[in-house]
Amino acid sequence: MMMAAPKLKPAAEAAAGGISIREVSHTYGRAGQGVLALDRINLDIGDCEFHALLGPSGCGKSTLLYLLGGFIPVQQGQIITENGVVTAPGPDRSIVFQNFALFPWKTVKDNVLYGLKKAGFGAEERVKRAQDYIDLVHLTGFENSYPSQLSGGMQQRAAIARTLAIDPRILLMDEPFGALDAQTRRVMQEELRAIWRRTRKTVVFVTHDVQEAVFLADRISIMSARPGRIQHIIDVDLPKDRGEEILEDQRFIQLSEQIWRLVREQAVAATRGAH
Repeated sequence: MMMAAPKLKPAAEAAAGGISIREVSHTYGRAGQGVLALDRINLDIGDCEFHALLGPSGCGKSTLLYLLGGFIPVQQGQIITENGVVTAPGPDRSIVFQNFALFPWKTVKDNVLYGLKKAGFGAEERVKRAQDYIDLVHLTGFENSYPSQLSGGMQQRAAIARTLAIDPRILLMDEPFGALDAQTRRVMQEELRAIWRRTRKTVVFVTHDVQEAVFLADRISIMSARPGRIQHIIDVDLPKDRGEEILEDQRFIQLSEQIWRLVREQAVAATRGAH
C-alpha cells in the first residue's frame, strides 16, 4: 500500500490514454458567496487504470466526476485527456449513473441502439455492436424486454452495455451499484471487474463502499471533508484476476481496514464541519 501526495507527470505525458487533473477547484453558488466544493485537486489517472474515489458525503466526488465528463464547466485549473483539454462532453468519455438512466419506453436493444445512433454509427454496425455488448453483459435473451420487466441488476447491465457500446476510452461511474441489494451488488462488482479486464477502459469509479473500492480498483484516492482535496492515494496490491475468494484474503481484509480508518477520519471531520 502507498499513501502519499500525488507525484504528477507533465500534463501532456499523463494525458496520453489517461487523465490529468491540474489545480482544479469548483465553487457552487455566486462568486464570493458560494460553497467551495473542490480545492486544488491534482491527480493523474493512467491509461487502462481502474481508479476509485472514496470520501465522506459532500466531499465533491460526484462533482469531480461530472467535471471529468464535461457536464459542468471547469472554473479553475485544467482537466486533460488524450483528446485535449476538457471543456464539454466528448466521445472519449461516457458515464454510468446510479439510477440506470434507461428510457422506460424502449427495450434493452433499443436503449443500446439509441446510444449508438447518437454516436454516429451506421445502421448495420449499430445492430452488431448492440448485440455484442448485450451478450457481453449477459443479457442475451432479454433484448426485447423493457426496463420495468428487468431486475435492478439487469437494468444496470443494460446501462453499462449502452455505455460500452459507443466505445469510450474513459468510463465514469457514479455509484452505479448503490441502489442494488447486497447480493446483486456483489455479483455486479464481479461482472464489472471481468468486463474491465476484457475491455481495458480507463475507469473512474465513485463509491462510499470501502470494500467495493478495494475489490475493484488498481488505485484509490481518498478525499477530505469539504472542500474536497486528495488526502491519500493508495495502491491496491492485490492480484489482477481477483474474484470473490479475495474477500477472505488477509491482505484484502487488512487493506480494507486501513482504508476505512482513513475514510472515517474524514467522515468525522465532515460531521464537525472541519476543513
